[in-house]
Amino acid sequence: MPAEISPSPFGERRYNAWNDYVKRRHGGRVQKISVLGGFTCPNRDGTLGTGGCSFCNNAGFTPGHLDRRQSIHAQIETGLEFLRRRYPRTRLHIAYFQSYSNTYGEFDRLRACYEAALAHPEVSGLAIGTRPDCLPDRVLDYLAELAQEHIVELEIGVESCNDAALQRVNRGHDFASSADAIKRAAARGLEVSVHLILGLPGESTASMLDGARQLSALPVRSLKLHQLDLVRGTTLAREWEADPTAVTLLSEDDYIALLADFIERLSPDILLQRLGSEVPPKLKLAPHWNLRLHELAPRLSAELARRGSWHGCRYESATPEHRLENSAP
Repeated sequence: MPAEISPSPFGERRYNAWNDYVKRRHGGRVQKISVLGGFTCPNRDGTLGTGGCSFCNNAGFTPGHLDRRQSIHAQIETGLEFLRRRYPRTRLHIAYFQSYSNTYGEFDRLRACYEAALAHPEVSGLAIGTRPDCLPDRVLDYLAELAQEHIVELEIGVESCNDAALQRVNRGHDFASSADAIKRAAARGLEVSVHLILGLPGESTASMLDGARQLSALPVRSLKLHQLDLVRGTTLAREWEADPTAVTLLSEDDYIALLADFIERLSPDILLQRLGSEVPPKLKLAPHWNLRLHELAPRLSAELARRGSWHGCRYESATPEHRLENSAP
């Protein structure tokens, strides 16, 4: 049995959870409504390339009910119909532009999409997913203006802090581009969320854990962590089918351990918004875990409790009372 130590500063969760922060800030649950803006990516349309990221099939995380032929308003209505039944106590709704790069396009078209979403009477803000190389100053300035009156969350797909891994999966940008985009967005007062995949080919455990240090040095408000899933129709999936040694996949136990290692080293000021992903079974090639997405949080908390550790306890700049080595035995 591990020795008894002082309680986690984050209670039984043992990490700084986004949901808890949102409820404190907004007085209740905030739910995202996925919408399609009809955008693409620069490594799909020929600007940087045509193959896209080697891990990406947008069908893997786009809700099945979405229809790009519908107007933004109609998509929101469809999403609300579902969410009202599933989450009747939701306090606020925000429109989530998730698929592809949702700041990549003509400025007037971007503005029209965002304002169409904000025009819906039940939408209080926007969550906008994009790439770090698709954030010109004009777009950031406009989003900062919107943030004066609405919730605006900018979700930047960093995916890895390791340039070799980024090159291996055909991202078309380096980590310096991500760091620059994060800094420019935060300098305008925007809340920046980062999307990161653990287990990409080209990454070692050491480089992934160093990613916690690198992100902690940036003005990141929240983090979405995902395991590497092989999704049918992607380059990585085809590589793995041809040669299973080409891509090393994490078991569920290995992923939980890696999550705990990573979060121990992450700044406790960075909120954890997601701990993993869930791909529709018909699209998922591998790995196959006996673990559902909603089970990740309690598994992580249990692992941190088993270790007697918590979010940020090994963070390099942690205050003395938050460091593991200074916890009472």
